[in-house]
Amino acid sequence: MPDTRRRQLLAAAMSTLACSAQAQSQPRKLVVAAFPLVDQIVKRALPEWQQAHGGIEVEVISRQYDDHHTAMTTALSSASASHLPDVIALETMYMGRFSLGAGLQDLSIAPYQAETLRDRFVPFAFEQARNSQGAVVALPADIGPGSMFYRTDLLDRAGLKLADLSESWEAYVQAGVQLKARTGAYLLAHARYLKDIVLYATTPAGQSIYFDPQGRPSIASPVFQRAFELAQKVRRLGLDAIVDTWRNDWSEHLRRGKLATELSGAWMASQMATVVAPNTRGQWRAAHLPGQSFAGYGGTYYAIPRRADPAKKALAWSLIQYLTVNRELQLNAFKNQDAFPALLAAQDDPFFDEPVEFLGGQRARQLWRDAARRIPARPLHRQNKFAEEVVNGELDNVLIYGKAIPEALGDAQALLLHRATR
Repeated sequence: MPDTRRRQLLAAAMSTLACSAQAQSQPRKLVVAAFPLVDQIVKRALPEWQQAHGGIEVEVISRQYDDHHTAMTTALSSASASHLPDVIALETMYMGRFSLGAGLQDLSIAPYQAETLRDRFVPFAFEQARNSQGAVVALPADIGPGSMFYRTDLLDRAGLKLADLSESWEAYVQAGVQLKARTGAYLLAHARYLKDIVLYATTPAGQSIYFDPQGRPSIASPVFQRAFELAQKVRRLGLDAIVDTWRNDWSEHLRRGKLATELSGAWMASQMATVVAPNTRGQWRAAHLPGQSFAGYGGTYYAIPRRADPAKKALAWSLIQYLTVNRELQLNAFKNQDAFPALLAAQDDPFFDEPVEFLGGQRARQLWRDAARRIPARPLHRQNKFAEEVVNGELDNVLIYGKAIPEALGDAQALLLHRATR
């Protein structure tokens, strides 16, 4: 009996030591780096996830949009991994910059096996998370299906119908002539935005906007020629207000009925309804982009830094899956932050059939759901952001200084080629 008692006490002591060692080895804290609105979505999701994982602490570090992506670029390229977060939120435009480097964890391999989740998401959003080797390095959370918002009252005054705007991009510009002549309203805020969406919506599926499959610039192409010509025509005809989105003068134009259309993501309806132009309620409607074009306006991804603490990666992956494949969480983010879900299961909710009051009771979410599923997958490139800046600079030379379009595109091509071969 005494020997048995000693063995029991020894076993209990060893068990206690083992539990203590295991507890010490378990991560005590995760750090998530995000930007505004996304940080709120994460914080709303945390209590239930934390409860299921022993109450682990999660710190959400939030910076303004540009500051966040600059900080993440610095952190991922730093020689030290001491300040890396465990989970990073990334916006679509920056995905190429991060995904084509070696800074993000390959989620295609074990134990992540992200490929098994592929069919749960809108195809284009999932495919944009691949790097040049085909590995998945992030999971999509929300997307921005492209939409044309238009003022029904201005179209009526101009004697136009939706078909006059939407048949093609050329028809869209031509309708703007009649709109301006009969109502005084501009067709859109800035010719540059027309160039952007024509590029995004008409570049063939499987091709990058600015680069070919070998990574060479592809600026001097018919797609860019058309986009620049349309933007130039808009400016020459005085159809753009020459105001930048989110500036006060842009908001004033919307509030006063001086802009007949707004080309943007589905989320713009909520922005106009609550912040930008709530006084225009009922006067707007949504439609597919002209020419039955389909493109995405932004979106959010979650990734794990490759050099993040290995002991925390399993928990980080668990949190990312919770943020992206949890149907109720996705719906709540859509309802509260207007984050259109990339998760297909979340798109079959009756909420998508409800009328949108700001859009005159139109069931616009059905339209956006249709667009989301028809957006072609286009690979991203790490130099997309820089390429966009170069192209915008040359477009300004065309619109403001009269530079010939072939020369402008040739100069943009040469600069990007020089950058790519340095």
